[in-house]
Order: sequence, then structure tokens, then C-alpha cells
Amino acid sequence: MSQSKIVLVAFVWLGLLGVGVGVWKLFLQPQHQAQESEKKKEQEKQVLDATQGTSRYQHDLACGVDAFSGYAVLRSPAFRDQLAQHGIRMAMKDDNADYAKRMDALESGEIQLAAFPMDALLKVCSQRNRLPATIITIIDETRGADAMVAYKQRYPDVDSLNALETRFVLVGDSPSETLSRVVMHDFDLSRLAKDPMLRVPSPEAILQAYRKATPSTNEVFVTWEPYVAQLLENEQLHVLVDSSKFTGYIVDTLVVSRDFLLKQQPLVEKIVDSYFRSMNTYREPDKLKELVLEDAKLTNTKLTSVQADRLIKGIRWKNTQENYAHFGLRAEKVVHIEDMLGRISSVLVSSGGMPKDPTGGQFSRLFFDKVLASLQSSNFLPNEVVRQERELVELTDGQWNSLVPVGTLSVPELVFARGTANLSEVSRTVLDEMAEKLRSWPAYYLRVEGNAASGGNTEANLSLAARRAEATVEYLKSLGVPAARMKSSAGKVGQSRVLFMLGELPY
Repeated sequence: MSQSKIVLVAFVWLGLLGVGVGVWKLFLQPQHQAQESEKKKEQEKQVLDATQGTSRYQHDLACGVDAFSGYAVLRSPAFRDQLAQHGIRMAMKDDNADYAKRMDALESGEIQLAAFPMDALLKVCSQRNRLPATIITIIDETRGADAMVAYKQRYPDVDSLNALETRFVLVGDSPSETLSRVVMHDFDLSRLAKDPMLRVPSPEAILQAYRKATPSTNEVFVTWEPYVAQLLENEQLHVLVDSSKFTGYIVDTLVVSRDFLLKQQPLVEKIVDSYFRSMNTYREPDKLKELVLEDAKLTNTKLTSVQADRLIKGIRWKNTQENYAHFGLRAEKVVHIEDMLGRISSVLVSSGGMPKDPTGGQFSRLFFDKVLASLQSSNFLPNEVVRQERELVELTDGQWNSLVPVGTLSVPELVFARGTANLSEVSRTVLDEMAEKLRSWPAYYLRVEGNAASGGNTEANLSLAARRAEATVEYLKSLGVPAARMKSSAGKVGQSRVLFMLGELPY
């Protein structure tokens, strides 16, 4: 063989050898190493399995939450211990109140349960045009912890908000936004801008806006405790409306993935059982305050003892018996969950908070009562008390005259037969809806004022206006509105119309 051929063959073999080495290094060696690594891991696992104890947990679950103090029981040692007795370990996943992210996690199975404000649940479902989760309990209702605060000089009452330049400074997609929408929906604020909300990223940003404001500012600060208390340290500010004045709007719920509920309803029942047993251990105010203060440390929330007292006063945690009542499982004078969803949906749609009701008016699609029904059938925690709304007492004429005006309700104009105080069928329908609105605002008195037309006999017109106001009150009484909270009167000469004005006794 010639020398050139020998060299060529050598190069070929060297090339093949190089390719072989490359294949080994790039493919075969890593594959071999991976197989050896897997084999080693499997051996280690077998040793670990053979030498470990028996876990007390058969279920590892997760619940979506944020730092709101109303969820303190979900994060409590008592709840953790109760779950452990059922072999359940549940991680609390804080998403900083990103409700879209929370729903994503529910749909993907990353979490199985979540705390959801009722309004946020409706909005997220509306955006997705589906109902991936359902409510199984009501956690709490805000009754004073959210408030609309303004300078007394600029905004003495709700009616004074009715101006194009008014701006509500608030955190978007929060209970504060819902509070603002409820006020916009129920009061006559027709001159507001189409969207009067100035949305900021945090309650601290609201405080920053307040520090830049003056007593003549057009800004109204809508936030929650403990930030409300910080604003009210300035005596020039006051609360226009807070969530203690209405009911059935700012409500937190515990929801569950429908997929998980269908597969694991008995397990869901154990979780709800554990939650309400835990809630019952914190029924004493001192224990609840201790929990809230410890929870604030856990969530890195600054909370003083005084602020904790205000917060506890402003949140009504719902016990088992109250949940039975709200879900229609026992007869009590409380708002049914179906009506809560209807009220909130109406406010959100009419005020532009969501494009449409995701349930199509069938609000029973968004709650599941069989979990609570199962608890009730076992006579679970029967000694808990269902708290009722405080009935307004009858007032003297002097007290009626001293009422502090709150605002004028938004009510379509009533129609009467010409020259009479006879209500038309259309007006009766309006008042039917009006009665429901009054049940949403149980803390206020109602002055029904009949205003007279300016033409003709003034005295006769005022007399007719007074009779129309009286007829309106009588019809509202027939619908169950307490007589003690209403008073009719003749108003002014000008426009022939019945007005509905809410007021409260001075502090």
C-alpha cells in the first residue's frame, strides 16, 4: 500500500474515532450517568422508605389568601391543628390580592380552596365567562372596617359628593372600590364623572395622596382599617359612609374548585368542620384580638392594640349558625346568600364594575349548600348565636328635626293619579325595590318628603304633596319596613316629586 493511502486510512480511522468519542461524550456518557443517577436515587428512596415513620398527613392541600385580617382564622394554629386531626395539611398561598391569579391557581389545581370577596369572585367569573369555583361558606362581613373619609369643609354629607370634579382615591378591585360603587348606585349622585375613581396601588399610596391634599380638595379617601384610623387622627376629616351602615355587600367567602368538590366532597366537609371549630375557639374578644395581633406579625402588617380593637369591631366573622341562616338552612332575619349575590351583581353591572352577571341571574349557581347541610344534620355547634341587626328606635319630633343628613337615595320618580295620592302600579314596583334597598341600609332613618308643584294653589299643592309622602310611607310599611324608621312630611314648592333622604342621630 502506498504511503498516501496509509495516511488517508489513518485519517479516516482517526475521524471515526473522534466521532465515536464525540457520540460517547455527548450522548452515551450523559445517558449512562443519568441512568446511574436514577438507579442511585431509587436505591436511596428504597432505604428512606424502609427507615421512615408513618406520616399523619394523607392530604396536602393549598388555599389562596392575602394578608387581610379577616382571614386570620385560616392562618391560625387552631385551624392547622384541627385539620391535622383529619390527616390534612394545608398551605396558605398569599398572592397579594391578585384575584385573577388566585382563580388561575384554582383552575389549574395548584390550590384547591381560596378566600374570595364576593364582589371579586363575581368580577373574575364575569371576565372569564365561566364559574370555575363555588362558595361553600361565608367567612366574614365588613361592618365598619371600610370607610369613605373626606374633609368636613368640602364634603359634609353624601349629597355633597354629587359633583363632576369629585374623585374617589382607592385601591382598585378592593372592598373600597365596592363601597364606592354601592354609594354611587344607591344615592343620587348623577352628576359624578363616568368614572370618578382615582385608583392607586396600595393603601399607603392613599395616605400619600392625603398628605398632599388641602381642606378644599376634591378627593375622597376610601380605604380600610387600620388606615381609616390614621386618617381620622386629623379632626378636620370625618367618615361620610362606612361599611357598618349597610349589609350584604362587602362579604368574604371560602370557595372551592368545582373539580375538587366533585371528587372530594367528604374531604371538603372535614375542612369546613375544622374551620368552624377553629372559629369557635376564638369567639371571645380577647382571644380574637390576640389572634389578630399575632396574624399581623405573621403577615408583616403593622397593627397596634388600639387599631386591632377598631379592626375587630369593624369585621363580623360569621359562625356556623349564621352560615346556616345565610344559606337558608335555618329561619332568621339575615340576608340570604342568593340575595347578597344579586345585590352585589346589580351594583357592579350598573356602575360599570363588570360587563354582565356571570350567573345569568341564577345566583344559586355560585354557591353550594350541601356541605353546610351535612354539618347541620350532625347538630354541629348548636349553641352559637345568630346576631341580628339592631332595630332603630322610635324618635320624638325633636329627634327627627335633629337628624344629621346623610344623603338622598336614588329612586325613580313616583307617579300618582292626577290630583290624588294614589300610587300607580309602576310606583308600587319602584317602592318594592326601594324596600329592598332600605333593608340594605338598616342603620339609617328615612325622611320621605313630598315636594309640591309651583303652579296653582300653593297650600293645596303642599297638602297633596304631604298626602303623597304619607301614602308612600304607608306602602313601605306594608312591605315590612319598620314604621319607627320613617317619617313623611311636606317639602318645598318647585318640582312635584317625592324625595327619600337618609339621616342618622348626631353622635
